[in-house]
Amino acid sequence: MSLESYLRNTANLAVIGDSEKESITRSIAFMQRKLQEHFGADIVDQKLFGSYTRGTILPRYMDAQSDIDYMVVFRDGNLRPQTYLDRLRRFVESTYSRSDIQQSSPTIQLELNHIRFELVPAIRQFWGGLQIPDKSSQNQGWMATDPNGFNQTITAANQANGNLIKPLARVVKYWNARAGYPFESYGLEQKVAGHGYMLTPNNLSSYFCEFMSSLDLGWFAPQWKTDKIERARTVVLQAKQYQRSGDEVRATSSVKQILPELVR
Repeated sequence: MSLESYLRNTANLAVIGDSEKESITRSIAFMQRKLQEHFGADIVDQKLFGSYTRGTILPRYMDAQSDIDYMVVFRDGNLRPQTYLDRLRRFVESTYSRSDIQQSSPTIQLELNHIRFELVPAIRQFWGGLQIPDKSSQNQGWMATDPNGFNQTITAANQANGNLIKPLARVVKYWNARAGYPFESYGLEQKVAGHGYMLTPNNLSSYFCEFMSSLDLGWFAPQWKTDKIERARTVVLQAKQYQRSGDEVRATSSVKQILPELVR
């Protein structure tokens, strides 16, 4: 199998299957209904956002940290983030009493059998903008957000690059999960979408090799993260050398060291 075929097959497997998607859709509908019943007029909106809405979320068998981001917009915007997090915690504890529930600032994590939800409280400002808890804030403050703004960015990059960016993002996120998450998932997607590819947009393997060769964490990254990236770069360089000599079998075998073959 050529490296191109292998990567495209990996990207195709790295999508939510129909049965899993049906379960998620039912869970979203149930949550939406229960949130409205529980909070009534205290909430003014509910929004799906994140990788699930972009088509770049990985199935759980590929990424144990895969989750669905769900925003709950509260009417009263005069309180601190922890107050709203406490309200969401009480909601999930009363509605999903047998599920694993925990706070992972600034969200409430709800672990179901088929997926994990990250519930994010939000408030709306008088000009219409949204704010969510600022996880970097020392005093539990708020930060502005555009929950689905990046969707437009990655979609535009995908269209400008022969529809290779979203498949590439899924493949790279699979490597990231296998490597122990040297990168935060959203930040990695931003890197994939924002990279300037000097390539003809018809070959996923070329995009993959160029992007992986460009990865960098900076000077102050922990050693284990640097080691993971250096290993990936070494493997990709070896694969490119095999490709140049016309040996696609060895190129593919090389990449399998960091992207093991998937069986759904």
